[in-house]
Amino acid sequence: MSKHTAFWEDLSRDLQDPEFLREYVVESMRISTIDSVVNAIDDAREAAGLSKAELARAIQKEPATIRRLLSSESSNPTLGTLAEVAAALGLRITVEPIPEAERGQITQPLLEGRAADPMKLAEHLEQLRRPRTRLPA
Repeated sequence: MSKHTAFWEDLSRDLQDPEFLREYVVESMRISTIDSVVNAIDDAREAAGLSKAELARAIQKEPATIRRLLSSESSNPTLGTLAEVAAALGLRITVEPIPEAERGQITQPLLEGRAADPMKLAEHLEQLRRPRTRLPA
Protein backbone atom coordinates (compact mmCIF):
# COMPACT_ATOMS: atom_id res chain seq x y z
CA MET A 1 0.00 0.00 0.00
CA SER A 2 1.44 3.36 -0.97
CA LYS A 3 1.22 6.05 1.67
CA HIS A 4 1.51 8.71 -1.00
CA THR A 5 -1.66 8.16 -3.02
CA ALA A 6 -4.47 10.68 -2.90
CA PHE A 7 -6.80 8.04 -1.46
CA TRP A 8 -4.58 7.34 1.56
CA GLU A 9 -3.89 11.01 2.13
CA ASP A 10 -7.64 11.75 2.01
CA LEU A 11 -8.41 8.84 4.33
CA SER A 12 -5.75 9.97 6.78
CA ARG A 13 -7.26 13.48 6.73
CA ASP A 14 -10.80 12.09 7.13
CA LEU A 15 -9.68 10.05 10.14
CA GLN A 16 -8.95 13.30 11.94
CA ASP A 17 -12.74 13.83 12.19
CA PRO A 18 -13.81 12.00 15.40
CA GLU A 19 -17.19 10.91 13.99
CA PHE A 20 -15.67 9.54 10.77
CA LEU A 21 -12.87 7.85 12.69
CA ARG A 22 -15.29 6.05 14.98
CA GLU A 23 -17.50 4.90 12.11
CA TYR A 24 -14.51 3.71 10.09
CA VAL A 25 -12.95 1.81 13.00
CA VAL A 26 -16.26 0.17 13.95
CA GLU A 27 -17.00 -0.84 10.35
CA SER A 28 -13.47 -2.20 9.92
CA MET A 29 -13.80 -4.29 13.07
CA ARG A 30 -17.25 -5.52 11.98
CA ILE A 31 -15.90 -6.66 8.62
CA SER A 32 -12.85 -8.31 10.16
CA THR A 33 -14.80 -10.07 12.91
CA ILE A 34 -17.54 -11.44 10.65
CA ASP A 35 -15.00 -12.60 8.09
CA SER A 36 -12.94 -14.36 10.75
CA VAL A 37 -15.94 -16.13 12.31
CA VAL A 38 -17.46 -17.16 8.98
CA ASN A 39 -14.12 -18.50 7.74
CA ALA A 40 -13.60 -20.49 10.96
CA ILE A 41 -17.09 -21.96 10.60
CA ASP A 42 -16.50 -22.87 6.97
CA ASP A 43 -13.14 -24.45 7.83
CA ALA A 44 -14.86 -26.52 10.55
CA ARG A 45 -17.60 -27.55 8.09
CA GLU A 46 -15.01 -28.74 5.60
CA ALA A 47 -13.03 -30.56 8.32
CA ALA A 48 -16.25 -32.32 9.40
CA GLY A 49 -16.87 -33.39 5.80
CA LEU A 50 -20.29 -31.71 5.69
CA SER A 51 -21.74 -30.10 2.61
CA LYS A 52 -23.40 -26.71 2.94
CA ALA A 53 -26.76 -28.41 2.32
CA GLU A 54 -26.14 -30.96 5.10
CA LEU A 55 -25.22 -28.16 7.49
CA ALA A 56 -28.36 -26.26 6.52
CA ARG A 57 -30.53 -29.31 7.21
CA ALA A 58 -28.92 -29.72 10.64
CA ILE A 59 -30.17 -26.28 11.70
CA GLN A 60 -33.39 -26.40 9.68
CA LYS A 61 -32.43 -23.63 7.27
CA GLU A 62 -32.63 -23.45 3.51
CA PRO A 63 -29.39 -24.52 1.80
CA ALA A 64 -29.24 -21.11 0.10
CA THR A 65 -28.94 -19.50 3.54
CA ILE A 66 -25.76 -21.42 4.29
CA ARG A 67 -24.39 -20.94 0.78
CA ARG A 68 -24.83 -17.16 1.12
CA LEU A 69 -23.36 -17.15 4.62
CA LEU A 70 -20.24 -19.08 3.62
CA SER A 71 -19.74 -17.78 0.09
CA SER A 72 -20.74 -14.12 0.02
CA GLU A 73 -18.13 -11.43 0.54
CA SER A 74 -20.86 -9.12 1.82
CA SER A 75 -22.30 -11.50 4.38
CA ASN A 76 -23.84 -9.83 7.43
CA PRO A 77 -25.21 -12.70 9.50
CA THR A 78 -26.90 -12.33 12.85
CA LEU A 79 -25.12 -13.60 15.92
CA GLY A 80 -27.99 -16.05 16.37
CA THR A 81 -27.43 -17.60 12.95
CA LEU A 82 -23.69 -17.86 13.55
CA ALA A 83 -24.33 -19.50 16.95
CA GLU A 84 -26.73 -22.04 15.41
CA VAL A 85 -24.31 -22.97 12.64
CA ALA A 86 -21.38 -23.13 15.06
CA ALA A 87 -23.33 -25.40 17.44
CA ALA A 88 -24.07 -27.82 14.59
CA LEU A 89 -20.31 -28.07 14.10
CA GLY A 90 -19.53 -28.50 17.78
CA LEU A 91 -18.35 -24.92 18.17
CA ARG A 92 -19.27 -21.98 20.38
CA ILE A 93 -18.91 -18.30 19.48
CA THR A 94 -16.94 -16.46 22.16
CA VAL A 95 -15.64 -12.97 22.79
CA GLU A 96 -11.93 -12.45 23.25
CA PRO A 97 -9.85 -9.40 24.15
CA ILE A 98 -8.14 -7.49 21.40
CA PRO A 99 -4.40 -8.13 21.80
CA GLU A 100 -2.73 -5.47 23.93
CA ALA A 101 -0.51 -4.34 21.04
CA GLU A 102 -3.59 -3.67 18.92
CA ARG A 103 -5.65 -1.83 21.53
CA GLY A 104 -3.80 1.42 20.95
CA GLN A 105 -4.82 1.25 17.30
CA ILE A 106 -8.43 0.20 17.87
CA THR A 107 -9.76 0.88 21.35
CA GLN A 108 -8.02 4.17 22.13
CA PRO A 109 -9.11 5.88 18.89
CA LEU A 110 -12.69 4.74 19.51
CA LEU A 111 -12.68 6.05 23.07
CA GLU A 112 -10.85 9.29 22.31
CA GLY A 113 -12.19 10.00 18.80
CA ARG A 114 -8.68 10.59 17.52
CA ALA A 115 -5.56 8.71 16.46
CA ALA A 116 -2.00 9.78 17.17
CA ASP A 117 -1.05 8.63 13.65
CA PRO A 118 -4.08 8.55 11.30
CA MET A 119 -2.04 7.01 8.46
CA LYS A 120 -0.84 4.18 10.69
CA LEU A 121 -4.46 3.62 11.81
CA ALA A 122 -5.63 3.57 8.17
CA GLU A 123 -2.96 1.01 7.26
CA HIS A 124 -3.82 -1.20 10.23
CA LEU A 125 -7.55 -1.10 9.48
CA GLU A 126 -6.89 -1.85 5.81
CA GLN A 127 -5.13 -5.05 6.87
CA LEU A 128 -8.09 -5.99 9.06
CA ARG A 129 -10.64 -5.25 6.33
CA ARG A 130 -9.01 -7.56 3.76
CA PRO A 131 -11.23 -10.62 3.79
CA ARG A 132 -9.90 -14.05 3.02
CA THR A 133 -11.14 -14.98 -0.43
CA ARG A 134 -14.02 -17.46 -0.37
CA LEU A 135 -14.94 -19.74 -3.19
CA PRO A 136 -18.29 -19.08 -4.91
CA ALA A 137 -21.22 -21.31 -3.99
